[in-house]
Amino acid sequence: MSSTVDPLLPLVLLEAVRSVDMPDEDLEAEFVEELRTKRFGLSDTVLAQIRRYNDAVKRGQRLPVDEAVGIAKLIGRRPDAEAVFREAGRGLARLTYARIPVVTRNLVRALPTMLARPMALRHVRHIGTRFLGGTVRRVGATILLDVPGAVTRDAAPRQAGCAFYESVLRELMQLLVGGVGAVEHVRCASRGEKTCEWRAEWRSIR
Repeated sequence: MSSTVDPLLPLVLLEAVRSVDMPDEDLEAEFVEELRTKRFGLSDTVLAQIRRYNDAVKRGQRLPVDEAVGIAKLIGRRPDAEAVFREAGRGLARLTYARIPVVTRNLVRALPTMLARPMALRHVRHIGTRFLGGTVRRVGATILLDVPGAVTRDAAPRQAGCAFYESVLRELMQLLVGGVGAVEHVRCASRGEKTCEWRAEWRSIR
């Protein structure tokens, strides 16, 4: 496992906690204030950390991996841990996709599959390396995401933390090419295997 992570990773984890813990808009103000004292995601501590991570993102400052692991373990104690990890994965995919130039995103959707897929794959590889600490390769009609040091790997029982990476891959493929087939967690370091690996079926762009 790398000793540092891109600050976007711990940021999306905390933003997912805050999003899941956010009360409905139509709740009474007094009840909302009461929830702030009970729900971790609404605490001043979480808000301060979100601001700190946003500043780190703007500066391009990588952070110790232990910070991200610690946040993942806090999430892993929640009964809704898997839902939070999936929300965080979707958030990371959307934020990284938004960084791809609009012209490029439109080209991937407009060009014939033969030309569009290599362009899409380059961006998935870049995101997998920079933000997930993994590698991405294409094998026939599938995309494989390999992450030797998954930050959320041992964060929750029954490999619920691994849902984070599955969610990133699924959402990213959906955004880039407009469709993705089954996404499977085919290998897991928690089971004694050397790495964690996810496989996504790459459906036709159109």
